[in-house]
Amino acid sequence: MISKQADIHPNAIIGANVTVSSFAFIDDDVVIGDGTWIGPNVTLFAGARIGKNCKIFPGAVIAAIPQDLKFGGEFTTAEIGDNTTIRECVTVNRGTADRTKTVIGSNCLIMAYAHIAHDCLLGNNIILANSVNLAGHVTIEDHAILEGVVAVQQFVCIGQHAFITGGSLVRKNVPPYTKAAREPLSYIGVNSVGLRRRGFSNEAVLQIEDIYRTIYVRGHNVTNALSIVEQEAPESIQKRAIVDFIKESVNGIMRGV
Repeated sequence: MISKQADIHPNAIIGANVTVSSFAFIDDDVVIGDGTWIGPNVTLFAGARIGKNCKIFPGAVIAAIPQDLKFGGEFTTAEIGDNTTIRECVTVNRGTADRTKTVIGSNCLIMAYAHIAHDCLLGNNIILANSVNLAGHVTIEDHAILEGVVAVQQFVCIGQHAFITGGSLVRKNVPPYTKAAREPLSYIGVNSVGLRRRGFSNEAVLQIEDIYRTIYVRGHNVTNALSIVEQEAPESIQKRAIVDFIKESVNGIMRGV
């Protein structure tokens, strides 16, 4: 159902069975997938790409230009995957020339008042709780959860299945499968409850815990810890994800206990 009180550009592409509620604004060069619900007073600027069966709640603004003084008006997008929910007053800015797009994957929940800045790349099945703020160029891998009022510095990467407690300030990369808290942000353990809920075997969880004991608990520096893990830990998908993530973390990872 398309409300007669919505303002929709004639060039917008709207799929089948889409609901556009009263006073929504849909700009030129917007694409909305089948079955999506656009709530009242939602704003979709040019460059918005909305997937199928999404829900976008009142006051959300998608694909506004970046809050970046280097932005020169180049063509960029803000893309949202299928089955993702965007709650009230969320803002998602489109990309800049650096990555050309801002992306939120499929099956994500972005809660009220969150801000996702330009060039952020978010994977699938991610939860950002209320008032999470992501600076530009942040990367978040699949299944990560950030609790309320978390603030993430630009260029930071948060690994898959990581869990960050509410009110945290994230200035360094957060490795996969970990829980993070305190100030400054620190490793407080493995996200074992979340992993088991998602079907990880006890063996896999125990291996992850043992790897992080080597990295964070046994007093090694990161370089030596990675060398020990490479030599002694059995090969697995989880080991590879951890080692590769840390090796690629040029600006460092969060501190240990």
